[in-house]
Amino acid sequence: MRDWQLTRTFDSSAGEVRWDVHGDQAAPPVVLLHGTPFSSYVWRDVARALATRHRVFVWDMPGYGSSAKFAGQDVSLAAQGQVFTELLDHWSLAEPFVVAHDFGGAVALRAHLLHGRPYGRLALVDPVALAPWGSPFFQLVGTHSAVFEQLPAHLHRALVREYVSSASSQGLHPVVLDRLIGPWLDEAGRPAFYRQIAQADQRFTDELDGHFGSIGIPVLVCWGEDDEWIPVAKGRELAARIPGARLFVLPGAGHLVQEDTPAELTAALLGFLA
Repeated sequence: MRDWQLTRTFDSSAGEVRWDVHGDQAAPPVVLLHGTPFSSYVWRDVARALATRHRVFVWDMPGYGSSAKFAGQDVSLAAQGQVFTELLDHWSLAEPFVVAHDFGGAVALRAHLLHGRPYGRLALVDPVALAPWGSPFFQLVGTHSAVFEQLPAHLHRALVREYVSSASSQGLHPVVLDRLIGPWLDEAGRPAFYRQIAQADQRFTDELDGHFGSIGIPVLVCWGEDDEWIPVAKGRELAARIPGARLFVLPGAGHLVQEDTPAELTAALLGFLA
């Protein structure tokens, strides 16, 4: 698992999805969803720990990581929510535990609240859920994505590197940072990076507003106390709007909680999922 290669494929409505599964086949299933602009790689250490007690499913969303990237691809929250429902059918998972980070939080919430997919438990880690969201940089790129796509390769690399670095409050190991930005640097990845930002429309989370009170499963909201992308105040607001939800704030963690405080996050998830 140190190498983190997704060895299986699924032909989804938004393109080929790379995925994999770890742990005992008879163990309770857990699905991990990544955010943007990341991939399942951010879950590598947490997945290894969870796999001691669970069957852990990981996947790269279409347009991310090792999954398909192509011109005209729909990588919106609406499309990803649909793809997730297709994957749950493909995996024959009726009521899995779901753990979702950032953009993946909105994907998981859409599948549950709008597509009616039941979960056993839901853990949301610094999720994109409540408006407004998106940093000034994110909004600038979204408005002018066609211009940013024309950046020379070396400037694009520098931009993506600085942007991803800002998700951590403690700083990312150079090897980890290289792995996180790698999928965005080749011929398919460069336009895909700007495509996913251009399609990040807030209306897809606005459609969730008013549904949070109907969530009837156990929910854990985890948040990095030093998150500069989505402030912890959003976590408190979200937890207050979901009946019975618990909020767990992680000191010393930025938006990439999995990298900043992996042990504390894993301990919280293991306790919650048990």
